[in-house]
Amino acid sequence: MERDEMSEYRIGEGMEVTLHFTLKLEDGTVVDSTRDKQPATFQVGDGNLPPGFEAPLTGLTDGETGSYEISPEHAFGQHNPQNIQSLPRDSFDDTDELEEGLVMSFADPAGGELPGVIAEIGDKRVEVDFNHPLAGRTLTFDVEVIEVRPATTH
Repeated sequence: MERDEMSEYRIGEGMEVTLHFTLKLEDGTVVDSTRDKQPATFQVGDGNLPPGFEAPLTGLTDGETGSYEISPEHAFGQHNPQNIQSLPRDSFDDTDELEEGLVMSFADPAGGELPGVIAEIGDKRVEVDFNHPLAGRTLTFDVEVIEVRPATTH
């Protein structure tokens, strides 16, 4: 596509977007990035990006870039102390493998799986943090829009 034939499409409902992104913490540490791999493609509103990440992109088109600060409320929520559970240590299959910071999968009441981080290991109980690892963090979302086009239904 030549430059003078740039897309007239802009990011909004019903659009498929291909972009590169970098997600950084407050101190500049990169949490996730597509820069060294394939760009990400998603359909606006499909749930792949939290709404707080989609909203600032609205109206951008091919070739445009932006850097957005996303507050915890619009990213992965505030850290919730109620999401830290104390479980009996003997309910874990292999307690020798337990270590703080380890991410494990737990069955959720709906029959799915829920990731939890081992926060603290005691003699009788293990504290598991079910908050999203980025909960409570303000993130910087840098994007480079590669292509915007109408989404096709499969």
